[in-house]
Amino acid sequence: MPRVSMQRRRLLLWSLLAIAFLVLNFHRTATGVLADTLARAFDATGSELGFLHASFFYIYAALQLPAGLIVDRYGPRRVVATGLAVMTLGVGWFVTTETFTAALLARGVIGLGGSVFYIATLRFCASWFRPDEYATMTGLTIAAAGIGGVLATTPLALALDAVGWQAALLATGAVTGVLAVAVAGLVRDTPRRAGYEGAGGDEQETADLTQVLSNTRTVLREPETWLLGALLFFTLGTNFTVLGLWGVPFIVDTYEVSVAQASLYVLLGNIGFVLGSPAFGALSDRLSRRTSLIVGGTVLFTAAYTTLLVVPPLPVVGLVLFLALFANGAVALSFTVAKERHAPDVAGTVTGVINSLGYFGAAVLPAAMGVVLDTYWTGEVINGARVYTVLGYRVAFGIAALAGVCAFVCALLLHGRETGVTVRSVLSPAD
Repeated sequence: MPRVSMQRRRLLLWSLLAIAFLVLNFHRTATGVLADTLARAFDATGSELGFLHASFFYIYAALQLPAGLIVDRYGPRRVVATGLAVMTLGVGWFVTTETFTAALLARGVIGLGGSVFYIATLRFCASWFRPDEYATMTGLTIAAAGIGGVLATTPLALALDAVGWQAALLATGAVTGVLAVAVAGLVRDTPRRAGYEGAGGDEQETADLTQVLSNTRTVLREPETWLLGALLFFTLGTNFTVLGLWGVPFIVDTYEVSVAQASLYVLLGNIGFVLGSPAFGALSDRLSRRTSLIVGGTVLFTAAYTTLLVVPPLPVVGLVLFLALFANGAVALSFTVAKERHAPDVAGTVTGVINSLGYFGAAVLPAAMGVVLDTYWTGEVINGARVYTVLGYRVAFGIAALAGVCAFVCALLLHGRETGVTVRSVLSPAD
């Protein structure tokens, strides 16, 4: 078959997996726009909303290492198709439940189904794309998730007004059901299984159990694994807390605008998420730089969230969220660094380990910020939702700024270990 046909095929198959990741990110960030609605539906406090949002991430984070092992063992096609089917069931349960406890469990099931998508997609990219294309494809995969975040802002807010939250979410459940069938029928784990040879990627078949256990021991022994995981803990955890839950209530309470208007500014953050990963991925592949770009990204990330401590004018908030999520594109190079440190058959395992630590942050920080905000509750309830003070939000964003500082320290240490340079010269050498 002509090579161009293979190129088109791999992009089509990647697109199916990327759409699955898009829908996943829609669900994990939709609670921002739904916060007031869910607070009324379940009579929830700020800390309870934080736990409801984080219930997705408790399951998601815990399963990242097992997901990596499963993907290495069984391949992306079967794993993603099964995950989509489970997610469909979770969405159906979530929109039909009437109790807070059942909603927690249902959102956990959604996280269970989606826990394999990102790792499986990167495993697919490792097999179908050349090593010098991997950072670019990682960036595009994360950009697809960013589009899901965009759909979870103003488009979701408009859908709530038009059809209600249950019908809007149920429509996404129908999409995942159809997608499960498409992935099972069309996706192939490697070019060889699709009838192609010489795709230029790491042509690895699935690993046996002995290899999987050996891979796990190798990955967990390395200090760099834990530095990468900590870096993602602070950045991913903060971003999903702000964009996925507290960003919209912050703007509504502080600037006295509607949920639909507030969602426009959070949408800007998601646009930064869409653009940042492809931009930094392409730049990284072109310059052959990884960790120095990560360091720069953590500086921008920290500066952006620190700006929110002064409660700037509303247009500045939109710019700050854009820059914070654009910087996430540099941090996402962590997955490329992790992949390049190991043999191809460890790709799913190492991605799962560092991703689990990242999403553990997304499980911990929403509830932590929720507890802080409940401390600064005004005592006022509007349309069934609690109203929090500006000081409370400043303290909460202080947690975000501190997380940025910690991420910067992790990035510096990683850069030093990867390049052998001192922290003093971190900004000048090539990777």
